Amino acid sequence: MTPLYVSHDIYRNSSYGPKHPLAVPRVSVCTDICGALGWLPDDVCHDAPLATDAELTRFHDPGYIAALRQAERDQAVSAAVREKYRIGAEGNPVYREVFRRPALSAGGVMLAARLTADGGIAHCPGGGTHHGRADRAAGFCFLNDPVLGLLTWLDRGLDNIVYLDIDAHHGDGVQDAFHGDDRVFTISLHEGNRWPFTGAAGDTAGGTARNFPLPAGCNDSEYLHVIRHAVLPLIERRRPQAILLQAGADSLHEDPLAKLSLSNNAYRAVVQAVKPLAPRLLVLGGGGYNPWTTGRCWALIWGTLNDFPIPDRLPPEAEAGLRALRFDRAAGRNPPDHWFTTLLDTPREGPVRDEVLRLTNEAYPP
Repeated sequence: MTPLYVSHDIYRNSSYGPKHPLAVPRVSVCTDICGALGWLPDDVCHDAPLATDAELTRFHDPGYIAALRQAERDQAVSAAVREKYRIGAEGNPVYREVFRRPALSAGGVMLAARLTADGGIAHCPGGGTHHGRADRAAGFCFLNDPVLGLLTWLDRGLDNIVYLDIDAHHGDGVQDAFHGDDRVFTISLHEGNRWPFTGAAGDTAGGTARNFPLPAGCNDSEYLHVIRHAVLPLIERRRPQAILLQAGADSLHEDPLAKLSLSNNAYRAVVQAVKPLAPRLLVLGGGGYNPWTTGRCWALIWGTLNDFPIPDRLPPEAEAGLRALRFDRAAGRNPPDHWFTTLLDTPREGPVRDEVLRLTNEAYPP
Protein backbone atom coordinates (compact mmCIF):
# COMPACT_ATOMS: atom_id res chain seq x y z
CA MET A 1 0.00 0.00 0.00
CA THR A 2 1.39 3.42 -0.96
CA PRO A 3 1.86 5.72 2.06
CA LEU A 4 -0.46 8.72 2.29
CA TYR A 5 0.52 12.32 3.09
CA VAL A 6 -2.02 14.41 5.02
CA SER A 7 -1.45 18.13 5.48
CA HIS A 8 -2.93 21.59 4.89
CA ASP A 9 -1.75 24.97 3.63
CA ILE A 10 -2.76 26.66 6.89
CA TYR A 11 0.68 25.82 8.29
CA ARG A 12 2.35 27.91 5.58
CA ASN A 13 1.28 31.31 6.94
CA SER A 14 0.23 30.58 10.51
CA SER A 15 2.33 31.57 13.51
CA TYR A 16 1.94 31.60 17.27
CA GLY A 17 3.48 35.08 17.25
CA PRO A 18 6.92 36.57 16.48
CA LYS A 19 8.46 35.82 19.89
CA HIS A 20 7.02 32.32 20.32
CA PRO A 21 9.09 29.19 19.54
CA LEU A 22 6.37 28.28 17.04
CA ALA A 23 6.94 31.44 15.05
CA VAL A 24 8.86 29.28 12.56
CA PRO A 25 7.46 27.31 9.59
CA ARG A 26 7.91 23.55 9.83
CA VAL A 27 5.19 21.57 8.07
CA SER A 28 5.39 23.74 4.95
CA VAL A 29 9.17 23.28 4.90
CA CYS A 30 8.71 19.50 4.96
CA THR A 31 6.07 19.66 2.24
CA ASP A 32 8.17 21.90 0.00
CA ILE A 33 11.24 19.67 0.29
CA CYS A 34 9.19 16.58 -0.52
CA GLY A 35 7.56 18.38 -3.44
CA ALA A 36 10.90 19.50 -4.84
CA LEU A 37 12.13 15.90 -4.67
CA GLY A 38 9.09 14.67 -6.61
CA TRP A 39 7.88 12.70 -3.60
CA LEU A 40 4.31 14.07 -3.48
CA PRO A 41 2.26 12.93 -6.48
CA ASP A 42 -1.36 14.05 -6.32
CA ASP A 43 -2.73 10.60 -5.60
CA VAL A 44 -1.01 10.33 -2.20
CA CYS A 45 -1.86 13.82 -0.93
CA HIS A 46 -4.91 14.53 1.22
CA ASP A 47 -6.03 17.88 2.62
CA ALA A 48 -6.74 17.78 6.33
CA PRO A 49 -10.43 18.52 7.02
CA LEU A 50 -11.56 20.78 9.84
CA ALA A 51 -12.62 18.58 12.74
CA THR A 52 -16.24 18.97 13.79
CA ASP A 53 -17.31 19.71 17.34
CA ALA A 54 -18.77 16.22 17.55
CA GLU A 55 -15.38 14.72 16.63
CA LEU A 56 -13.45 16.96 19.01
CA THR A 57 -15.76 16.28 21.96
CA ARG A 58 -15.03 12.58 21.61
CA PHE A 59 -12.18 13.60 23.96
CA HIS A 60 -12.40 17.32 24.65
CA ASP A 61 -14.82 19.15 26.94
CA PRO A 62 -17.55 20.98 24.95
CA GLY A 63 -17.09 24.13 27.02
CA TYR A 64 -13.40 24.18 26.20
CA ILE A 65 -14.07 23.78 22.46
CA ALA A 66 -16.58 26.63 22.62
CA ALA A 67 -14.03 28.82 24.41
CA LEU A 68 -11.39 28.03 21.79
CA ARG A 69 -13.77 29.01 18.98
CA GLN A 70 -14.67 32.22 20.82
CA ALA A 71 -11.00 33.06 21.36
CA GLU A 72 -10.42 32.92 17.61
CA ARG A 73 -13.44 35.12 16.91
CA ASP A 74 -12.54 37.72 19.53
CA GLN A 75 -8.74 37.41 19.33
CA ALA A 76 -8.81 37.77 23.10
CA VAL A 77 -9.99 35.90 26.18
CA SER A 78 -11.29 36.98 29.55
CA ALA A 79 -9.31 36.44 32.71
CA ALA A 80 -11.77 33.73 33.72
CA VAL A 81 -11.31 31.81 30.45
CA ARG A 82 -7.55 32.20 30.67
CA GLU A 83 -7.54 30.80 34.18
CA LYS A 84 -9.94 27.92 33.49
CA TYR A 85 -8.78 26.77 30.06
CA ARG A 86 -5.19 28.15 29.92
CA ILE A 87 -5.90 29.79 26.55
CA GLY A 88 -3.64 32.83 26.34
CA ALA A 89 -1.47 31.55 29.21
CA GLU A 90 1.71 29.52 29.72
CA GLY A 91 2.92 29.54 26.12
CA ASN A 92 -0.52 28.91 24.64
CA PRO A 93 -1.21 32.26 22.97
CA VAL A 94 -4.32 33.61 21.35
CA TYR A 95 -3.36 33.93 17.68
CA ARG A 96 -5.20 34.33 14.40
CA GLU A 97 -6.02 30.63 13.83
CA VAL A 98 -6.10 29.51 17.46
CA PHE A 99 -9.07 27.21 16.79
CA ARG A 100 -8.74 26.43 13.08
CA ARG A 101 -5.11 25.36 13.08
CA PRO A 102 -5.42 22.75 15.87
CA ALA A 103 -8.83 21.68 14.54
CA LEU A 104 -7.27 21.06 11.12
CA SER A 105 -4.41 19.15 12.74
CA ALA A 106 -6.93 17.02 14.61
CA GLY A 107 -9.04 16.57 11.49
CA GLY A 108 -5.96 15.49 9.55
CA VAL A 109 -4.91 12.92 12.13
CA MET A 110 -8.41 11.48 12.38
CA LEU A 111 -8.63 11.32 8.58
CA ALA A 112 -5.27 9.52 8.49
CA ALA A 113 -6.52 7.05 11.10
CA ARG A 114 -9.66 6.39 9.06
CA LEU A 115 -7.66 5.93 5.86
CA THR A 116 -5.39 3.38 7.56
CA ALA A 117 -8.10 1.60 9.57
CA ASP A 118 -7.92 -1.41 7.24
CA GLY A 119 -4.14 -1.23 6.87
CA GLY A 120 -1.54 1.11 5.45
CA ILE A 121 0.79 3.98 6.29
CA ALA A 122 0.17 7.70 6.64
CA HIS A 123 2.32 10.70 7.51
CA CYS A 124 0.64 13.72 9.08
CA PRO A 125 3.43 16.16 10.03
CA GLY A 126 0.96 18.79 11.27
CA GLY A 127 -0.18 16.45 14.06
CA GLY A 128 1.53 15.47 17.27
CA THR A 129 0.14 17.93 19.86
CA HIS A 130 0.58 15.44 22.67
CA HIS A 131 0.30 17.74 25.72
CA GLY A 132 -3.28 18.93 25.14
CA ARG A 133 -5.76 18.11 27.90
CA ALA A 134 -9.45 17.37 27.63
CA ASP A 135 -10.35 20.70 29.18
CA ARG A 136 -7.33 22.96 28.75
CA ALA A 137 -4.35 23.93 26.60
CA ALA A 138 -0.87 22.82 27.67
CA GLY A 139 2.64 22.94 26.24
CA PHE A 140 1.75 24.83 23.01
CA CYS A 141 -0.99 22.21 22.41
CA PHE A 142 -4.63 23.32 22.22
CA LEU A 143 -6.09 19.96 21.17
CA ASN A 144 -4.68 16.46 21.57
CA ASP A 145 -4.74 15.09 18.04
CA PRO A 146 -2.80 11.89 18.89
CA VAL A 147 -5.52 10.96 21.39
CA LEU A 148 -8.21 11.69 18.79
CA GLY A 149 -6.38 9.59 16.21
CA LEU A 150 -6.05 6.69 18.63
CA LEU A 151 -9.74 6.94 19.54
CA THR A 152 -10.58 6.82 15.83
CA TRP A 153 -8.77 3.50 15.54
CA LEU A 154 -10.40 2.20 18.72
CA ASP A 155 -13.83 3.18 17.44
CA ARG A 156 -13.17 1.00 14.39
CA GLY A 157 -12.59 -2.06 16.50
CA LEU A 158 -8.82 -2.06 17.02
CA ASP A 159 -7.91 -3.06 20.56
CA ASN A 160 -4.13 -3.51 20.56
CA ILE A 161 -2.31 -0.29 19.68
CA VAL A 162 1.16 1.02 20.51
CA TYR A 163 1.72 4.76 20.85
CA LEU A 164 5.44 5.53 20.51
CA ASP A 165 6.54 9.09 21.33
CA ILE A 166 10.08 10.24 20.46
CA ASP A 167 9.57 13.94 21.14
CA ALA A 168 12.07 15.49 23.57
CA HIS A 169 9.18 16.20 25.94
CA HIS A 170 7.22 13.43 27.64
CA GLY A 171 3.92 12.59 25.95
CA ASP A 172 1.98 13.24 29.14
CA GLY A 173 -1.39 14.10 27.63
CA VAL A 174 -1.59 10.84 25.68
CA GLN A 175 -0.33 8.67 28.51
CA ASP A 176 -2.85 10.16 30.94
CA ALA A 177 -5.72 9.85 28.45
CA PHE A 178 -5.17 6.08 28.25
CA HIS A 179 -4.01 5.45 31.81
CA GLY A 180 -5.03 1.91 32.69
CA ASP A 181 -6.58 1.24 29.26
CA ASP A 182 -4.82 -1.90 28.08
CA ARG A 183 -5.93 -1.35 24.48
CA VAL A 184 -3.29 1.39 24.09
CA PHE A 185 0.27 0.90 25.31
CA THR A 186 2.24 4.15 25.43
CA ILE A 187 6.04 4.31 25.13
CA SER A 188 7.89 7.60 25.49
CA LEU A 189 11.57 8.41 24.97
CA HIS A 190 12.22 11.93 26.20
CA GLU A 191 14.77 14.10 27.95
CA GLY A 192 14.71 13.55 31.70
CA ASN A 193 14.26 16.52 34.05
CA ARG A 194 12.59 18.61 31.38
CA TRP A 195 9.08 20.05 31.23
CA PRO A 196 6.46 18.65 31.89
CA PHE A 197 8.64 16.80 34.44
CA THR A 198 6.64 13.60 34.09
CA GLY A 199 7.49 10.23 32.55
CA ALA A 200 9.83 8.81 35.17
CA ALA A 201 11.31 5.42 34.38
CA GLY A 202 9.13 3.75 36.98
CA ASP A 203 5.90 5.37 35.79
CA THR A 204 3.87 2.64 34.09
CA ALA A 205 0.45 4.39 34.14
CA GLY A 206 -1.30 1.44 35.69
CA GLY A 207 0.61 -1.05 33.56
CA THR A 208 -0.09 0.59 30.20
CA ALA A 209 3.07 2.66 29.69
CA ARG A 210 6.84 2.46 29.61
CA ASN A 211 8.98 5.57 29.92
CA PHE A 212 12.62 6.18 29.05
CA PRO A 213 13.86 9.52 30.43
CA LEU A 214 17.17 10.10 28.64
CA PRO A 215 20.13 12.17 29.85
CA ALA A 216 21.06 15.48 28.25
CA GLY A 217 23.45 14.99 25.35
CA CYS A 218 21.98 11.60 24.40
CA ASN A 219 23.59 10.66 21.07
CA ASP A 220 22.51 8.41 18.22
CA SER A 221 24.33 5.38 19.64
CA GLU A 222 22.65 5.72 23.04
CA TYR A 223 19.24 6.35 21.57
CA LEU A 224 19.36 3.39 19.22
CA HIS A 225 20.64 1.18 22.05
CA VAL A 226 17.41 1.93 23.94
CA ILE A 227 15.33 1.42 20.80
CA ARG A 228 16.93 -1.91 19.91
CA HIS A 229 17.25 -3.42 23.37
CA ALA A 230 14.12 -2.12 25.10
CA VAL A 231 11.57 -0.47 22.81
CA LEU A 232 11.51 -2.94 19.93
CA PRO A 233 11.25 -5.98 22.25
CA LEU A 234 8.30 -4.31 23.99
CA ILE A 235 6.54 -3.74 20.67
CA GLU A 236 7.39 -7.19 19.31
CA ARG A 237 6.06 -8.84 22.46
CA ARG A 238 2.81 -6.91 22.17
CA ARG A 239 2.36 -7.60 18.42
CA PRO A 240 0.16 -4.53 17.89
CA GLN A 241 -2.50 -4.08 15.25
CA ALA A 242 -1.34 -0.49 14.77
CA ILE A 243 1.43 1.90 15.78
CA LEU A 244 1.06 5.64 16.12
CA LEU A 245 4.50 7.30 16.12
CA GLN A 246 4.79 10.86 17.39
CA ALA A 247 8.04 12.08 15.83
CA GLY A 248 8.60 15.47 17.41
CA ALA A 249 11.92 16.76 16.05
CA ASP A 250 13.08 18.60 19.17
CA SER A 251 15.31 15.66 20.12
CA LEU A 252 17.70 16.79 17.38
CA HIS A 253 20.99 18.30 18.53
CA GLU A 254 20.30 21.71 17.01
CA ASP A 255 16.87 22.25 18.57
CA PRO A 256 16.72 25.26 20.92
CA LEU A 257 14.19 23.84 23.41
CA ALA A 258 15.92 20.63 24.49
CA LYS A 259 19.38 19.24 25.12
CA LEU A 260 19.35 15.85 23.43
CA SER A 261 21.93 15.41 20.67
CA LEU A 262 20.44 13.23 17.98
CA SER A 263 20.99 13.46 14.25
CA ASN A 264 18.08 12.75 11.96
CA ASN A 265 19.69 9.37 11.24
CA ALA A 266 18.23 8.23 14.58
CA TYR A 267 14.74 9.23 13.47
CA ARG A 268 15.19 7.40 10.20
CA ALA A 269 16.35 4.28 12.06
CA VAL A 270 13.30 4.36 14.35
CA VAL A 271 10.93 4.62 11.39
CA GLN A 272 12.72 1.79 9.58
CA ALA A 273 12.53 -0.37 12.70
CA VAL A 274 8.84 0.09 13.51
CA LYS A 275 7.52 0.09 9.95
CA PRO A 276 7.36 -3.72 9.63
CA LEU A 277 5.96 -4.29 13.14
CA ALA A 278 2.30 -3.45 12.52
CA PRO A 279 -0.10 -3.50 9.56
CA ARG A 280 -1.09 0.11 10.32
CA LEU A 281 1.40 2.94 10.91
CA LEU A 282 0.56 6.59 11.42
CA VAL A 283 3.45 9.05 11.84
CA LEU A 284 2.88 12.53 13.25
CA GLY A 285 5.05 15.58 13.81
CA GLY A 286 5.11 17.29 17.20
CA GLY A 287 7.84 19.45 18.71
CA GLY A 288 10.66 20.91 16.66
CA TYR A 289 11.67 24.55 16.87
CA ASN A 290 14.48 24.87 14.34
CA PRO A 291 12.85 25.24 10.90
CA TRP A 292 15.75 23.71 8.95
CA THR A 293 16.35 20.64 11.09
CA THR A 294 12.65 19.99 11.71
CA GLY A 295 11.54 20.33 8.10
CA ARG A 296 14.41 18.18 6.86
CA CYS A 297 13.76 15.52 9.50
CA TRP A 298 10.07 15.17 8.67
CA ALA A 299 10.84 15.09 4.94
CA LEU A 300 13.39 12.35 5.63
CA ILE A 301 10.71 10.41 7.49
CA TRP A 302 8.40 10.65 4.47
CA GLY A 303 11.18 9.41 2.21
CA THR A 304 11.89 6.54 4.60
CA LEU A 305 8.23 5.50 4.78
CA ASN A 306 8.28 5.23 0.98
CA ASP A 307 11.73 3.60 0.72
CA PHE A 308 12.81 6.44 -1.56
CA PRO A 309 16.57 6.76 -2.17
CA ILE A 310 17.92 9.70 -0.18
CA PRO A 311 19.85 12.09 -2.45
CA ASP A 312 23.35 13.25 -1.56
CA ARG A 313 22.30 16.80 -2.38
CA LEU A 314 18.90 18.46 -2.43
CA PRO A 315 17.61 19.85 -5.73
CA PRO A 316 17.99 23.62 -6.35
CA GLU A 317 14.31 24.33 -5.63
CA ALA A 318 14.54 22.76 -2.16
CA GLU A 319 17.85 24.47 -1.44
CA ALA A 320 16.45 27.87 -2.42
CA GLY A 321 13.48 27.40 -0.11
CA LEU A 322 15.71 26.44 2.82
CA ARG A 323 18.05 29.38 2.22
CA ALA A 324 15.06 31.74 2.26
CA LEU A 325 14.05 30.76 5.80
CA ARG A 326 14.60 33.13 8.69
CA PHE A 327 15.32 32.04 12.25
CA ASP A 328 15.91 34.67 14.90
CA ARG A 329 17.45 32.42 17.54
CA ALA A 330 21.19 31.95 17.90
CA ALA A 331 21.34 28.97 15.54
CA GLY A 332 19.87 31.08 12.77
CA ARG A 333 22.68 33.64 12.74
CA ASN A 334 25.23 31.37 11.11
CA PRO A 335 23.52 28.19 9.89
CA PRO A 336 25.80 25.48 8.49
CA ASP A 337 25.61 24.91 4.76
CA HIS A 338 24.38 21.32 5.07
CA TRP A 339 21.08 22.61 6.47
CA PHE A 340 20.42 23.99 2.99
CA THR A 341 21.93 21.31 0.79
CA THR A 342 21.35 17.87 2.35
CA LEU A 343 18.53 15.83 3.80
CA LEU A 344 20.56 13.42 5.90
CA ASP A 345 22.68 14.68 8.81
CA THR A 346 26.13 13.43 9.73
CA PRO A 347 25.58 10.73 12.41
CA ARG A 348 26.13 11.79 16.03
CA GLU A 349 27.56 8.59 17.46
CA GLY A 350 29.35 8.12 20.75
CA PRO A 351 29.70 6.01 23.88
CA VAL A 352 26.67 4.54 25.61
CA ARG A 353 26.73 5.86 29.17
CA ASP A 354 25.91 3.75 32.23
CA GLU A 355 22.68 5.64 32.93
CA VAL A 356 21.44 4.73 29.44
CA LEU A 357 22.43 1.10 29.94
CA ARG A 358 20.47 1.08 33.19
CA LEU A 359 17.34 2.25 31.39
CA THR A 360 17.46 -0.81 29.16
CA ASN A 361 18.58 -3.28 31.83
CA GLU A 362 16.30 -2.46 34.73
CA ALA A 363 12.93 -4.19 34.64
CA TYR A 364 9.89 -1.89 34.79
CA PRO A 365 6.80 -4.07 34.40
CA PRO A 366 4.61 -2.93 31.51
